[in-house]
Amino acid sequence: MTVTENRVPVEAPAAGAGRARQTLLGAPGDPRWARPALWAVLALAAVLHMWALGRNGYANSYYSAAVLSGTRSWKAFFFGALDAGSYITVDKPPLALWVMGISARIFGFGTWSVLLPQAVAGVAAVGVTHSAVRRALPGTPGHAAALLAALVLTLTPITVAIDRDNNPDTVLVLLLVLAAWCCQEAIRTGRTRTLVLSAVFVGLAFNTKMLQAYLVLPAFTLLYLAMAPGTVVRRLGRLLAAGAALVVSSAWWMVVVDLWPAADRPYIGGSTDNSVRDLAVGYNGLGRVLGQNHAGSGFGGGAGFGGESGAGRLFNDVMAGQISWLLPFAAVVLVAGLALTTRSSLRQTRVALLLWGGWLAVHYVVFSFSSGTFHPYYSTAMAPAVAALTGLGGVLTWYAHRTWRRWAWVLPTALAVTGAWAFTVLRRTPDFVPWLAWAVAGVTVVAVTALLVSGLVSGLFARRLAVVAVVAVVAALPAGLAGPAAYALTPLGSAVNGTNPTAGPQTGGFGGLPGPGGTRGGLPSGERPEGPPEGFPGRGGFRGGPEGGMSEQMVAYLRKNMGGATWLAAVGSAQSASSVILSTGLPVMAMGGFTGSDPAMTVERLEALVASGKLRHVIPGGGRGGPDGGGSEVTAWVSANCAAVAPAEYGGSPEDGQSLYRCGD
Repeated sequence: MTVTENRVPVEAPAAGAGRARQTLLGAPGDPRWARPALWAVLALAAVLHMWALGRNGYANSYYSAAVLSGTRSWKAFFFGALDAGSYITVDKPPLALWVMGISARIFGFGTWSVLLPQAVAGVAAVGVTHSAVRRALPGTPGHAAALLAALVLTLTPITVAIDRDNNPDTVLVLLLVLAAWCCQEAIRTGRTRTLVLSAVFVGLAFNTKMLQAYLVLPAFTLLYLAMAPGTVVRRLGRLLAAGAALVVSSAWWMVVVDLWPAADRPYIGGSTDNSVRDLAVGYNGLGRVLGQNHAGSGFGGGAGFGGESGAGRLFNDVMAGQISWLLPFAAVVLVAGLALTTRSSLRQTRVALLLWGGWLAVHYVVFSFSSGTFHPYYSTAMAPAVAALTGLGGVLTWYAHRTWRRWAWVLPTALAVTGAWAFTVLRRTPDFVPWLAWAVAGVTVVAVTALLVSGLVSGLFARRLAVVAVVAVVAALPAGLAGPAAYALTPLGSAVNGTNPTAGPQTGGFGGLPGPGGTRGGLPSGERPEGPPEGFPGRGGFRGGPEGGMSEQMVAYLRKNMGGATWLAAVGSAQSASSVILSTGLPVMAMGGFTGSDPAMTVERLEALVASGKLRHVIPGGGRGGPDGGGSEVTAWVSANCAAVAPAEYGGSPEDGQSLYRCGD
């Protein structure tokens, strides 16, 4: 098809070419800088998440072992079992494992097939956050706010660390950001299907990390009920439909597994009664909030990871450098933004501020005051809200600064507080980029002074001072992001600790202990990273001897004498089993689950396994509560009914401290 101009035939641009140009450069009405800038931020996120990713090896070997097992058995894949023999599941629902497992089945199991989907999910979350913020504020200000939000999320240190790991939080964040995007659109349009889709995304997030996914629901539900189109009755009806979708998308896997005959499926790791319901409510629910004394909560000790609970937890020496850099700024501009969006023309902006502000407030309260196990990387769930509020609130207060003198103090105040807090955090580790704290302080003072002067002085110099204000904001941006950017770069230089990834100088991790061997996040005293299996280089999650607590000679002996058994051996906990699964590709039974405290093994079950020939070798111990979850009956039965293997038979020595028993011969 052609069009003519001055009687000269001209080829009309192909529809495909037009769409490609719009994808690369943006829609015709967009600022020319908007789309290229977005691509630049997404490219930066990709580099931060993927650069030298191979050095992380199998990252958290607990989850990597489950991914490998899922490539060997569809049953293990569906249940999220740690081992291909499907003895016990990991202590989380399997959706994130499914994402990594499908990648590993397509491309083969290895570093990139396991970790690349996580990194891609992190980049996608940046893009979705950008889209949500852009839709909340019209015109050029919306593009500026969206770009700032995307940049903040990209440079959040704990997000960079976790997106280079294989814990489920990366997939959780992506699903929740998608849910927020849909909820925001549902409030704008009143469409039921968009609200239902938001609920489905939250349900999928539940099947990624259980009750943590529901922390966004108070903000979503109350905001929809208050501000969606239509009568209250119609809003309630739509919420009921969304609630039904939430229940189905959340509970389907739990119902299927709990109805499955227990004898024909794995034990549900982390539960006290072999049910997903108990896992969701206890260990991955109220146990995280109420602590280790709550039934089903597993072990607590949250202070050992993220510091003591309380209002200042997210600002302590462990957490501050991970997530807190822009928390003061987000709080100030949230309040100011709500005051600035009372006009009906900015109703959608107000909706977005309330949505992301509610998200942030609920997470802050739960994460700050929970008494159960709290890892620093949980706080990555706060990052999209901090980013969105920074973008929206920052742009709103900037335009208010330029328009109304009575608002001229808000943006300088927010920047001053942010700069002061960044200086404080950086000076806690004076040997880490020692000049950076003073550079941030100097630029902040200059920027704040220029903004105050430009906002309060009018008349002859107003136009010139407006230019000064623009320059001041341009200077304030790197000052506010320099600290988190410096922290965010550190995971690229060394392997993250798979079980507790953090960014920045090695002051965080397990109770603030420094991490040996260059690993990020620290390791418990006296433990070391284990060696990777062939073809899966790097360091990561669980620690122990060369084979996760077993000597290489013992593993070779077990492989030689495995016979027709299903499991290579039974050990006390996943901390011993995971590394052997990864190095051999064979099922290893973690009798007590993650820490060795799960009541998964009984004498009757062990007797049946030995009698059937499915299990020939047992290595008692290795867990916090013993191989049967705290009792001594299993250990006593093994000692009385199985033959101890002399260390000389597998080339070991009595000093190794390993007790191997052969059963059923």
